[in-house]
Amino acid sequence: MLEAEIVRRAVCAALEEDLGPGDVTSRVTLDPAARARGVLVAREPLVVAGLPVAREVFRQVDPSVAFQEACRDGDQRAAGEGVATVEGAVFPILAGERTALNFLQRMSGIATATRRAVELVGGTRTQISDTRKTAPGLRPFDKYAVRAGGGTSHRAGLFDAVLIKDNHCRLAGGVGRAVRGARRRLREEASSKMGIEVEADTLDDVREALAAGADGILLDNMDRETVGIAVELAHGRVFLEVSGGVREADIPFLAGLGVDRISLGSLTHSVRAVDLALDLVPA
Repeated sequence: MLEAEIVRRAVCAALEEDLGPGDVTSRVTLDPAARARGVLVAREPLVVAGLPVAREVFRQVDPSVAFQEACRDGDQRAAGEGVATVEGAVFPILAGERTALNFLQRMSGIATATRRAVELVGGTRTQISDTRKTAPGLRPFDKYAVRAGGGTSHRAGLFDAVLIKDNHCRLAGGVGRAVRGARRRLREEASSKMGIEVEADTLDDVREALAAGADGILLDNMDRETVGIAVELAHGRVFLEVSGGVREADIPFLAGLGVDRISLGSLTHSVRAVDLALDLVPA
């Protein structure tokens, strides 16, 4: 779930950015007493995400605007199907239209891309996961949308999991030293329940991580042949994740190898917003 206060703050900032001192076009073209009703409609097949955020947008511009969901986050919608309806005074509806659509289009784009990747793993146990490559300030929304699409969250940030990356390894003196040092410090800090995952760029890194007692290994930017060998070395001994340069065409192959997780930065860092629109008529 999205925390209400996080949603409130993000929506407030987005509305301030768009509205400034007010909507001059509506003010000079429309009767302030006018009312409208309309449908938020999908212009293409999509997986919906962001309805609570859109609701909060219209609540902030005018609590009297009626917002009614026609489906739930995570539901699929065909082109032409409604996602939600709005009705109320025309000024606040138009004031909130673009902000609501911006959230819905990005979040639904993420959910749609995630669902497509999830379907590619078939009936395997392989998870599709996000990364920290999110839009600054929108991470809770991006990760929520991944979950709405059927994916999982890798970690919220730097604070809730140990993932030793290549820079950590170089600065610590190697994969093994980094893993052993992390294990020692976690014990000293009484945080031994936290697992240790380490990035491996080569098969030697994989062997070193296994020897050092890592709990998980992230196979980073490896070609198919190398990933296959790495899985043979490590399968059943540690949690195995694949990341870096993974294309949709690679997903069934990787899932077939039996990796535990495929993390895709593309779900959030370069997602295509889906096409949604708000069609209004006088009420």
